Amino acid sequence: MELIFATNNAHKLEEVQAIIGDRFVVKSLADIGCTDDIPETGVTFEENAKQKTDYLVDRYGLDCFGDDSGLEIDALNKEPGVYSARYSGSRDMEKNIDLVLAKLGDNPNRTARFRTVISLFLNGQQYFFEGAIEGTIIRERRGSGGFGYDPIFIPAGYDQTFAEMTSEEKNKISHRAIAVGKLATFLKENSPG
Repeated sequence: MELIFATNNAHKLEEVQAIIGDRFVVKSLADIGCTDDIPETGVTFEENAKQKTDYLVDRYGLDCFGDDSGLEIDALNKEPGVYSARYSGSRDMEKNIDLVLAKLGDNPNRTARFRTVISLFLNGQQYFFEGAIEGTIIRERRGSGGFGYDPIFIPAGYDQTFAEMTSEEKNKISHRAIAVGKLATFLKENSPG
């Protein structure tokens, strides 16, 4: 079974394919020749994820899924949230991390969570799956793996940042892993074969 994932982010594609397994072929936007910059103008993760699938269904008519993810920091009123990828006004993650650390300063409340919402369009129906992982924002970057805010996020119950974990370790516990796990279970229960 083929599903289009509304992304050209190689890291995300890799993570999702590893979780879903080889029973399903996950294709990127590039794989279907879509070079459009799909709008993300929603104010919630759900709205942005749905916007992606609606866009692909309207233009290509294919079964697909899209996600929106972000970091919510309690002391910053859940910022950066839906603006996580462009928090500093650009998509430069180093600047985004710098801004988070500057805004947090010496605030002792460092609790945060990563959230992912997936919108699936399958056989004419829309479904949503969510994953979240609680954790803490540290004061300096650690690790060279992962992407985004991974170098400053330590998941609850661990002493390593996401960027210090192997992709296998991260894929077992991440917000995206939780949401994609729910998606994979749904697909296995609701697809032929």
